Amino acid sequence: MEAALVSVATGVLKPVIGKLTTLLGNEYKRFKTVRKEIKSLTHELAAMEAFLLKMSEEEDPDVQDKVWMNEVRELSYDLEDAIDDFMQSIGDKDEKPDGFIEKIKNSLGKLGKMTARHRIGKEIQDLKKQIIEVGKRNARYRSHEAFSKTVNATVDPRALAIFEHASKLVGIDEPKAEIIKLLMEADVRASEQQQQQQLKIVSIVGSGGMGKTTLANQVYQELRGQYECWAFVSVSRNPDMTKILRTILSEVAKKDYATTEAGNIQQLIIKIIDFLADKRYFVVVDDIWDVDTWDIIKRAFPTTSSTSRIITTTRMNSIAHLCCSSFNGHIYNIRALDMVHSRQLFHTRLFKSDEDCPSYLQEISEQILEKCDGLPLAIIAISGLLANTERTKICGIK
Repeated sequence: MEAALVSVATGVLKPVIGKLTTLLGNEYKRFKTVRKEIKSLTHELAAMEAFLLKMSEEEDPDVQDKVWMNEVRELSYDLEDAIDDFMQSIGDKDEKPDGFIEKIKNSLGKLGKMTARHRIGKEIQDLKKQIIEVGKRNARYRSHEAFSKTVNATVDPRALAIFEHASKLVGIDEPKAEIIKLLMEADVRASEQQQQQQLKIVSIVGSGGMGKTTLANQVYQELRGQYECWAFVSVSRNPDMTKILRTILSEVAKKDYATTEAGNIQQLIIKIIDFLADKRYFVVVDDIWDVDTWDIIKRAFPTTSSTSRIITTTRMNSIAHLCCSSFNGHIYNIRALDMVHSRQLFHTRLFKSDEDCPSYLQEISEQILEKCDGLPLAIIAISGLLANTERTKICGIK
């Protein structure tokens, strides 16, 4: 759903940029004032398009980004209309007038076109200012957001809405029990002494939207009370390693560490090791994207801590294997929801219960669920979207 939102925004920009590029051609050379604005506007929109394409790689853009995308889309519609009007005002071929009256009409027509071009040129100039201001405002709030985040902001914001409804999720009890069993069961290959001293890890692997973060959080909430200290940290694609390690230290020690107090990466690793050395701990490292990130984080976990446990989540099998090879580990391949559970989740969130789905919506509901392909995040997103739609209009969705 989020990728579709980005796709709509980029799809609107493409024809606008194409038309602006046309206006920079030789045919429109004589309109120097407007060309200057158009050239600047083309660069601005091209930069926006590049940013939107990069954003399309994100699993779930945040609320601020969604607002910005909607603003860009609406302004793009207005801009395209203004460009079409401008091209129309200069596109008509002037016929050579024969008589005096025709010459007067022709002159008045040209004057009207000049007035229209001036007005439309002013509109384009105003729209350019609005587009630049929208971009600046988005950057300003993103900077404020980055500055205001505390060291305890450990859970990826994209998961918060799902956590809120985790108790209502269907199909989660079985995988949750399976992961707890993997974490808690003894390794038959190890001696009793080794079992006492081994650090165990389970790496949950699966594609985006499968519910890895939600599942890991459910296990975390159930088990963390059995340990002396615990932490839940989200890594993401472009991690700030100092911040991540500082978050782990702050959570396990139950104390906020200021930036200057915590130290650099090496100092943070040493502090975490020293604190965890004689304690039983439980840590979730969510959303790992690359080998180097795990190589740094794993150094902070002392292997001498008996019966301590770690959960990692990742989209890549190679990362899951690496995590498990670092310690005594198991890979857990998360499964998509079957149609029964998909239907139950969708109907519960949209109609309050599985029995309340009207008969005239059953067919379209099945079509929607087939497209969701068992992805909990997709089902939650689209049911939330449709919850605010009149039921009679849902039938028209394709």
